[in-house]
Amino acid sequence: MTQTAVTPPSERAVRKAAPGGARAPRRSGRRRIALPYLLLLPALLLELLVHLVPMLMGITMSFKELTQFYIRNWSEAPWSALDNYTVAIDFDAPVGQALLKSFFTTCLFTVVSVGLCWFLGTAAAIFLQENFRGRGFLRTLFLVPYALPVYAAVITWAFMFQRDNGLVNHVLHDQLGIGDSPAFWLIGDNSFWALLVVSVWKGWPFAFLTVMAGLQNIPRDMYEAAALDGAGVWKQIRHITLPSLRSVNQVLVLVLFLWTFNDFNTPFVLFGKAAPEAADLISLHIYQSSFQTWNFGTGSAMSVLLLLFLLVVTGVYLLLTTRGRKTSDV
Repeated sequence: MTQTAVTPPSERAVRKAAPGGARAPRRSGRRRIALPYLLLLPALLLELLVHLVPMLMGITMSFKELTQFYIRNWSEAPWSALDNYTVAIDFDAPVGQALLKSFFTTCLFTVVSVGLCWFLGTAAAIFLQENFRGRGFLRTLFLVPYALPVYAAVITWAFMFQRDNGLVNHVLHDQLGIGDSPAFWLIGDNSFWALLVVSVWKGWPFAFLTVMAGLQNIPRDMYEAAALDGAGVWKQIRHITLPSLRSVNQVLVLVLFLWTFNDFNTPFVLFGKAAPEAADLISLHIYQSSFQTWNFGTGSAMSVLLLLFLLVVTGVYLLLTTRGRKTSDV
């Protein structure tokens, strides 16, 4: 007696719903590939509207003789070819000399600010890795400058740097007796140091937060093994902590560099529309060249040159760090 194999109803339903057998997985695969692009579409549209379109408009304006006479309709301004760029990089003329000096001031300010932010953030993150009473409170306290709005924090510092009734001079001059008279912090040469203090105070908590997150990925067994081998705290930091944080520090330093070099809010709120010569950062300098002289073409050319400089520095930095990482891995 022969037996006939009976196909279960569930299998028949699957075959009817997906004839051919391979089409259903192919459709699901296409959907899986298309899903990330659909999720990224809103961000791409916002990026296009908020950044790319204004950037293209700025590049177009840099090739126009755009002054106050063409504010109502900037598209009718006559083309100036490369004249705006020639004026910006003519370092024998006053405009080019002022831009070059502002560029060097910004470079010095950025190097010192980024270095201090990284050092303070890394030191605080390593210190707070150990378990002790009050660690959670200190972590929260260190993140307060990063959580405060920029305008509220910088305005508070502006009041503290006042010459006659500011807290800084009250502590340094009245309480500690430093200096023959209260110092001017918002004008003159001291304005550079005032801006640096505010920038570091505002930026180092981000470095602290980033490094603290990176430290969570370092196994504690490595420190215990190093301690058994007789390695002290400094050797553990040098041979375990810092090498393990190399990839984190590469991204951190790049982000801090871009943020600090392009920082406009801090000097604008601290000094107003016209910064002192010692604290004339290039972002505020471009603003002054555009909105005080009403020469938007030259200001746009300066902005494009700044963008090209940052792109070159970023590309070289990524190339060197990537090559260094591959060499160390080998």
